[in-house]
Amino acid sequence: MSTGHEKSKGYANRAYAESLSQFGELIHLPRCGGYLLKRSIPGTSDFDAMGSYPLFFCEDWSLLNEDLATLPEEIISVSIVADPFGAYSRKKLERDFDVVNPYKVHYIVDLDKLGGKIGSHHHRKEARSALKEIQVEVCKDPAGFADRWIELYQTLSRRHDIHGIRAFSRTAFEQQLRMPEIIVHQAFHQGEIVGAQLYYMQGNVVHCHLGAVSDKGYKVGAFYAMDYYAAKYFSGTARKLDLGGGAGLSGANSDGLSRYKKGWSSETHPVYFCGRITNSARYDALAPLQGQENTNYFPAYRFGEFK
Repeated sequence: MSTGHEKSKGYANRAYAESLSQFGELIHLPRCGGYLLKRSIPGTSDFDAMGSYPLFFCEDWSLLNEDLATLPEEIISVSIVADPFGAYSRKKLERDFDVVNPYKVHYIVDLDKLGGKIGSHHHRKEARSALKEIQVEVCKDPAGFADRWIELYQTLSRRHDIHGIRAFSRTAFEQQLRMPEIIVHQAFHQGEIVGAQLYYMQGNVVHCHLGAVSDKGYKVGAFYAMDYYAAKYFSGTARKLDLGGGAGLSGANSDGLSRYKKGWSSETHPVYFCGRITNSARYDALAPLQGQENTNYFPAYRFGEFK
């Protein structure tokens, strides 16, 4: 039986990290309570580690440095994208990591301050129009929704050329949809599912994990309908709704997805990419082999990994 404590963990739940085990071996950080994925570095006998995608969470940020300092020597670097609601300061991150860069902002809906007015005038108008044709409801059986969800997400992946860990996998989605804290909203058009969004309730914050719609869903404005529904649905049960960031890796916040999310949000939170070299001799030896010794990308030897 699931406990209330488990239901509040969200991305910090061990089960979430385990869902990504196809992309790396799970490393539990016992002091801070976080998880990393140990990955082999192609063409070498070395390893590095990354935080769970898309965000790294831990229970006690003050103890993260102790965990990182005791990682095995075979791990030559660690990279994470820090939880935008984490109990840390930028100075704390800069003490623990060699690289701390603004990555992108996350668009946040302050559910305590909605006052019945959700999003911009344009977004409300589009949502009202979409909701004339679309019905949005909560999925009663997320685990049984796996096949249809995977079909929807494949549409998104093809449209935006998503691959690697960002594309997840069937196994990852099946495990995530069995987690007790996941909430799935489905959009129907004339009885057909044309979109869905996955959320994790984590304390008083709801994170929009992923959303995807079919080709028809794009045409009938399924995202507008689902996002409007989500703000109303979570109001009163959570304080913040994290819509995530924009597209790409630049953090320029000028892409279409950023503009769309800005239309729903009432505030933004910075998200930081953090990198730490844990074996400097091996790290310095690898970057030149990849022809990337002068890049700002971290880790340099994985330059272009997420293109």
